[in-house]
Amino acid sequence: MFSSTSRYYGAGTYQVTTAGGEIVVVTCIPRPVPRAPIGWHRRGDEERLDLIAYQYLGDATRSWQLCEVNGNIAPDALADHQLIAIPPAGS
Repeated sequence: MFSSTSRYYGAGTYQVTTAGGEIVVVTCIPRPVPRAPIGWHRRGDEERLDLIAYQYLGDATRSWQLCEVNGNIAPDALADHQLIAIPPAGS
């Protein structure tokens, strides 16, 4: 269901019953893995996280790792950050 580079890969699922009585399967939100940054990137005007992830991690879809090492779950939370912590590659 999720690629091996996704934060949700292997996270597991559970069932929830909606207010309308429908049973749906949802994905667990994985706990972040604490790790120290290897450095910092000064973000340019309107520079996107996927481009920063590609530059440092070699994969634009791993921008979620930038969020984790910066203590955020969602990319929008980093919108105003000028300095972006960079996680170790392959982490």
